[in-house]
Amino acid sequence: MAHILLFHSVLGLRPVEHGLADKWRAAGHKVTLPDLFDGRTAETYDDGFAILRDITLDEVSARALKGAGEVPTDSVLAGVSMGAGMASRAWETLPEAKGILFLAGPAPWVSHAAGTPVQMHAAKPEPFDEESVFEDWEADNPGARLDVFRYEDVGHYFLDESLPDYGAEADRLCRERCLAFLSAL
Repeated sequence: MAHILLFHSVLGLRPVEHGLADKWRAAGHKVTLPDLFDGRTAETYDDGFAILRDITLDEVSARALKGAGEVPTDSVLAGVSMGAGMASRAWETLPEAKGILFLAGPAPWVSHAAGTPVQMHAAKPEPFDEESVFEDWEADNPGARLDVFRYEDVGHYFLDESLPDYGAEADRLCRERCLAFLSAL
């Protein structure tokens, strides 16, 4: 079983991330879920970005890297939206990561880890990224062990049933695919 380091979205550490962690734990995995916002949460993206500006991206990144330093070097790195970016930053310091899960959008690829399995889940269309971002992301990583899943008729953070973005079928499929990915590692 895997040790998973899961980073939350710009909305803060909310019930949806705890639910993902609980599901993965129930499947036998260990999950570390750092709170990058020190308990602060938001109900809207605008409010979340205000928290991020207040704490600063540099500080949130430092907290994410601190969390990466506290898990096994072969952990699975996972992140939701902004958290995907934090997972990517952590990947730079943990090149032996077993796998990467980007939820609710892509994040920068670490060039030294082309053999690392990566699974990405995002809405189609994705409100925060142009379609060219996804096309370029896949094209710039030839030979990568990459699975990309896109979900239509949902919003950005389609896993969170408290948001208008939510899509029940996309949520179910994403969670099922993540569990299969983790089981295969």
